[in-house]
Amino acid sequence: MKKIQVLRAGIIEHTKVSDIMRIMQQKRIDDQIIDSIILVEHPEIVTIGPQASRDGIEVSEDYEQTVVDRGGGITWHGPGQLVAYPIVKWEKNEQSVRKIINRIEDLIIKTLKDLGINGYRNPAMMGVWVDGKKVCSIGLAFLHWVSRHGLALNYATPGNRIENLPCCGLDVGTTTSLEKLGYKEINNQQITRELLENTLISNIKEILNRIPIEEDCNLEDFI
Repeated sequence: MKKIQVLRAGIIEHTKVSDIMRIMQQKRIDDQIIDSIILVEHPEIVTIGPQASRDGIEVSEDYEQTVVDRGGGITWHGPGQLVAYPIVKWEKNEQSVRKIINRIEDLIIKTLKDLGINGYRNPAMMGVWVDGKKVCSIGLAFLHWVSRHGLALNYATPGNRIENLPCCGLDVGTTTSLEKLGYKEINNQQITRELLENTLISNIKEILNRIPIEEDCNLEDFI
């Protein structure tokens, strides 16, 4: 079974991580690095995918924003959200966009299940849903079947910053966080980014069929 390097990056600006991802994607294509998954939180920013641009969706100037090349529409990033970016060279038997997205959905669904939360798919929209609301968005870009971009799982986002946006083309208020749905603790333990990271990592081997390895590192060491 192949290994996957887990990179816990802490809090870093989206634009900086986006540049690093591009370099890592090319290095993975050239086999200069192994499969990697970046776990990170971003300061608040709204990323605007091609679907949002085609639909003419505008974001209030109250939000910092940037255009990205992953699939989908608008995605909010900020505090109270775990972001995971798989820089993975998918094998021939894995090379289906739908299968890859389904596997990433499975990773989040299993992570939530381990915390006692029932996450599920919505056939009309990729991502993960809880109690009729979307809590996890997924958007990927591929080059030679190496993925870039990834998923954003909302667990304790501030105010109504995410609820006020038509994320992924959905109605305002459809996308929210676990805390807003009443899932703040599990077994008297607060749901934090660290807890979510640890639980997600524990499911990588089963769901992604890769053995996670962690080393102390600076994300910039990989560029």
